[in-house]
Amino acid sequence: MLPARIDPGRIEAGCDEVGRGCLAGPVVAAAVILPADFQHPDLNDSKQLTHKKRMELLHVIKAEATAYAISFVEPSIIDRTNILRASFLAMERAAKRLTVIPEHLLIDGNRFKSELAIPYTCIVKGDAKNASIAAASILAKVYRDEYMQMIDGEFPMYGWKRNVGYPTADHRHAIKQYGTTKHHRMSFRLLPDQLTIPFAI
Repeated sequence: MLPARIDPGRIEAGCDEVGRGCLAGPVVAAAVILPADFQHPDLNDSKQLTHKKRMELLHVIKAEATAYAISFVEPSIIDRTNILRASFLAMERAAKRLTVIPEHLLIDGNRFKSELAIPYTCIVKGDAKNASIAAASILAKVYRDEYMQMIDGEFPMYGWKRNVGYPTADHRHAIKQYGTTKHHRMSFRLLPDQLTIPFAI
């Protein structure tokens, strides 16, 4: 089972983000503080779990976490900065919203930058090595997927209920046929030839 903290004697928050590679929708991050002795046999990287298992773990995490927070960074900010900075910002915002101030952040990935005065440790593939990061990945994934399914009702032609904004063939085909929306990331390569995209909806 994955350990909740790398140092049980301090308050650590696991941070992870979801949606970096999408063509549409926000990048979403979560920060989670778990009790030092928290353990769960099924907790793992959200990408390795079924939807049913993620939903089961979502309830466990919410019930057992000392604190958790979610942050959305919209496409306009992604376009204005870049996706890497937007991902850092999402994790920074999530950590900032925690009702318990962490003494240390555990960041999924190999780099991080923020204006927070909280020290951090980057852990490559941290969502498969640390329970707090895994919990953050699950929360971020569930909240982002639910958001994309909600806005699918406004723009059903893009298939966001299925692809949640990722660059699938049907998503790219819909962009070519219907153009872009306010939810698309205009700084991304939406189609091989950007000039073929109609005016935004």
